[in-house]
Amino acid sequence: MYKWIYKQGVKRRNPLLPTAENFLQGTDKWSRAELEAYQLEKLKVLVSWAYKHSEHYRRKLDGANMHPTQLQTLADLQRIPPITKKTLIEENEAVHATANFKRLIYSETSGSTGSPLTFYRNLEWDARHRAAIHRGYSWYDIQPWHRNGYFWGYNLDVKKHWKLKMMDKLVNRFRIFSYETDEINAFIKKLKKADYLEGYSSMIYHIAQKIEREDLPIRANLKMIKGTSEKIFDSYQPTVEKVFGRKIISEYGATETGIIAFECPDGNMHMTMENVIVEVIDGEIYVTNLFSKSFPIIRYALGDYVELDTETKCSCGREHTIVKSVIGRIGKEILGEQETYPSFIFYYIFKNIVMDGGEAISYQVLQHKKGHLEFLLEPHLSDDTRRRLETEIVKYFSTDMTYEISEGATFYRDGGKLKDFVSFIETV
Repeated sequence: MYKWIYKQGVKRRNPLLPTAENFLQGTDKWSRAELEAYQLEKLKVLVSWAYKHSEHYRRKLDGANMHPTQLQTLADLQRIPPITKKTLIEENEAVHATANFKRLIYSETSGSTGSPLTFYRNLEWDARHRAAIHRGYSWYDIQPWHRNGYFWGYNLDVKKHWKLKMMDKLVNRFRIFSYETDEINAFIKKLKKADYLEGYSSMIYHIAQKIEREDLPIRANLKMIKGTSEKIFDSYQPTVEKVFGRKIISEYGATETGIIAFECPDGNMHMTMENVIVEVIDGEIYVTNLFSKSFPIIRYALGDYVELDTETKCSCGREHTIVKSVIGRIGKEILGEQETYPSFIFYYIFKNIVMDGGEAISYQVLQHKKGHLEFLLEPHLSDDTRRRLETEIVKYFSTDMTYEISEGATFYRDGGKLKDFVSFIETV
């Protein structure tokens, strides 16, 4: 029944999805050379389209003395100036293509890192985005209509709340609404027939913690647990794997870029090279979505620090570039008494502890005033681990920063999502 409902829904929402899914299944084991040749082919089409139909990009390319016919290699993409979220918001109308599309799909970012961005996706863009997710599911023998549990928010408005529950019913999904024991027990009962879980990684972890702590009986045979929209701390994995039988895998992307990478069963995040081109400059990621004709996304500064791996040959056989790690958000800088520091320093502080044989730590750092940091740690540390942490803090900040460490802490949520660094200092 759910398969039939799903296929009827696809016909109504976006009939291009099956074609996109078939294509990505066929390119799953393409060579790197084939993938890059395809990227160049689609890039030429996109840039020519943007030059013809987007006022913003026409001005941008003319200003850079770059005509689409000069785009002959992937490296030539670097001749086009990057674009930021601020520009996409301020020049929204000029970025949108003036061409006639059969139908467009309204999209909106969460606005968790600032002002929300609204735009319209053409059907092929939307189909490729969803097909990338579904290809990742297929690596775990999952179909989109399979039974799944959802760790996400819900709307308190009564009408919208019931509408959401009805939608969940149609798509064979159930979600958890609170951390209350009765609610968790009801959720556990539904897990017996579930194929996968997905949602905020912190919610998945905290539910697993409560199940373990209260020794609640659980029976599940999950094929996949997927974390989205939040950092997945290494410290989450032992508890989640013990309770649910699987670790949390990563899906990396954004509303405006589409799915950038999906983690395979062998533990590597493979880039969706058929849909996007990714550049990393000074650690910062820039994304080009090859099917974003209605609202061209070309060399978009997404706002993340990442590490790529183009050398490793994954044992799964895929040759798509590997996203080795998403280090953190590019946002407000850390302000010392004399110097400023990038926020990805915290990633290395805690990574160094693990690399030195220490324990993985769930953390959040807050800054309320210049020259002082508050380290919120979820676990209680051993004396040795605390000494290691203090040594790492001093190594990176020396005497330019004072700090306090709170163990067994509750994290601050900014806009509903968990961030590893939050600054409350207003800067001009």
